[in-house]
Amino acid sequence: MKKNLFYLSLVVLPCVFFLICCETSSKSLPILGFSDIQNGDTIYHTIPDFAYVDQNGDTVSQKTVAGKIYVTDFFFTHCPTICPKMAQQMLRLHAKYQSNKDFLLLSHSIDAKYDTIATLKKYADKLGVGESHTWHFMHVPADELFDQAKSYLTAVQKDTMESTGFTHSGHFVLVDGQRHVRSFCDGTKPDEVDKLMKDIDILLDEKRH
Repeated sequence: MKKNLFYLSLVVLPCVFFLICCETSSKSLPILGFSDIQNGDTIYHTIPDFAYVDQNGDTVSQKTVAGKIYVTDFFFTHCPTICPKMAQQMLRLHAKYQSNKDFLLLSHSIDAKYDTIATLKKYADKLGVGESHTWHFMHVPADELFDQAKSYLTAVQKDTMESTGFTHSGHFVLVDGQRHVRSFCDGTKPDEVDKLMKDIDILLDEKRH
C-alpha cells in the first residue's frame, strides 16, 4: 500500500501541479502546496527551517537561502539510474546561474550512511563543482530525510525491492526567496529543465523589480 501511495505521488501530484501552472500567466508563477486562511490572510506552504552540512563542511540553513531563489533535488552518489542524468541537468543550471548572487542549488543526499561529507566532496569534485559556493551537496540525517522531502512536495522512500535500497523522485523543485515552492520539473529531461529555466528567470526578474 505504501509503495502504491509513493508512485501515486510521483504520477498524480505532478499532473495536478502541471494543470495549476498552465492556468497561470506566463509572467507569473503559482505558489504550490497547501495554504490556509488565518485572520483574513492567506498563509502559504513554506519550507521549514533546516541546517545541513555541505561538501565543504559548511552549514547550509534557512539563513543561507534567505531572500534567494533556489532549485533543490534529492539524490545519492552511488545511484546508477536517474541521478547521473539529474546531475548533468543540474550542471546546466549551475553553468547558467553560478554568477548570480540571488540563486543557489541545493542537493540533498538521501543516503546518510554512505554519503559522508568526504564522499559528497569527492562527488562534487568529480562533477567539477567541489569548490562551488552556489551549489551545496548536503548531508541530511536519516531521521529528517522523509519530512524534508515531503516539505518540498516530492517523494523519497526506502525500497528493499531496489538494489540500491532507495526509490526517489527525479524532480527539481524551484523555491522563491520566501521559501515557497513555485515550480518543478522532471530533472532527467532537458526540455523540462529548459522550461524550469524560464521559471527561474521569471522569479529573478521579479526580484530585480
